[in-house]
Amino acid sequence: MRAWPSPEVPALPDGIRGPQLRVRSSHTADLLDVVPTGTARMYVCGITPYDATHLGHAATYVAFDLLNRAWRSAGHPVRYVQNVTDVDDPLLERAAATGEDWEALAERETQLFRDDMVALRVLPPDAYVGAVESIPLVVSMVQELDAAGAAYAVDQDLYFRVATDPDFGTVSGWNRDQMLAVFADRGGDPDRPGKQDALDCLLWQGERPGEPAWDTALGRGRPGWHVECSAIARAHLGGPVDVQGGGSDLVFPHHEMSASEAQVVDGSPFARAYVHAGMVGLDGEKMSKSRGNLVLVSTLRGEGVDPMAIRLAILGHHYRSDWEWTAADLTDAEARLATWRKALTAPAGASAEPVITDVLSALADDLDAPRAVARVHDWVTATLGGDTSDDGSPARLATVLDAALGLAL
Repeated sequence: MRAWPSPEVPALPDGIRGPQLRVRSSHTADLLDVVPTGTARMYVCGITPYDATHLGHAATYVAFDLLNRAWRSAGHPVRYVQNVTDVDDPLLERAAATGEDWEALAERETQLFRDDMVALRVLPPDAYVGAVESIPLVVSMVQELDAAGAAYAVDQDLYFRVATDPDFGTVSGWNRDQMLAVFADRGGDPDRPGKQDALDCLLWQGERPGEPAWDTALGRGRPGWHVECSAIARAHLGGPVDVQGGGSDLVFPHHEMSASEAQVVDGSPFARAYVHAGMVGLDGEKMSKSRGNLVLVSTLRGEGVDPMAIRLAILGHHYRSDWEWTAADLTDAEARLATWRKALTAPAGASAEPVITDVLSALADDLDAPRAVARVHDWVTATLGGDTSDDGSPARLATVLDAALGLAL
């Protein structure tokens, strides 16, 4: 599957390099230094392609774009992989409800996502991989799990034995009661007869009448959700990856299960850090496809909103925080964008060097974009207030904002 075109990212000015990155991982209470050995490797879970791209999606992928850029600012090459769950129950259910071919729905929504990522200047993954094209990888991994004694059949389906991973539960830090409380609502089937453990998860679903299926060594069927990401990450990144990322709603079961499956076959940790973006709400509820309370990036763009204003509005919130989208977010971001552009196109301004240092330091400190934004705004205020002590500062700062914050101003 093809990704989207990459924006041109300017090199940092001569003599400028960002600090090494620290992030909060869900499996520890501490900030972790994520200093890769050689190429940094990041896997971020992609969309199930329908109702793309709402602002919850956008906030997640902007967050990991900041992480990607922070690594690059510190001088590290990055290999980034993202999947597309282009066959799964929610997609098939939407196609059935609307009478649309599921493949056409998936391709249309995936293209809409690509277009939104281009508009928001999100760096594309090096490998953008669909579930359908990854079926051979999934089949191979399920066979490895079966050989390790970690898979068993329930009717025509295959399940993963979570008990075969001694570290199961360490990604989320949740106890069994917490897991069971949400498992059914997040794609699990704890009450299915024949399962050995209520928390065991689906690896391979045998063919169902009227649903897509593929001929494989496992029989006709299609992949389970969690093993899809395990298989893609192992094939395209190896292990352990430096960062496994996604929204905070993926901590359990998705990231817990996919990590355990990989750990059983590889005998080593799946990732060094598990990084999760907070949820974006609207009208007092989490923005979600099931509720339909969505603000779509494509709708805002169609109304003539500058994508850089959308990105700046997102950057005003720390990536790990849960927050609510309001009209004021966009209004404030549009006003701020206009003010910044005025200052950054001036021939001279306040000294940029301490601002550049503070911006890169803020981003390296658990992607603290709000702190970086506030620091830039202080510079803008000083510059428009008449402090023009440094010729060339606006252009130098604009380069850093493009490279590090993804803002083309």
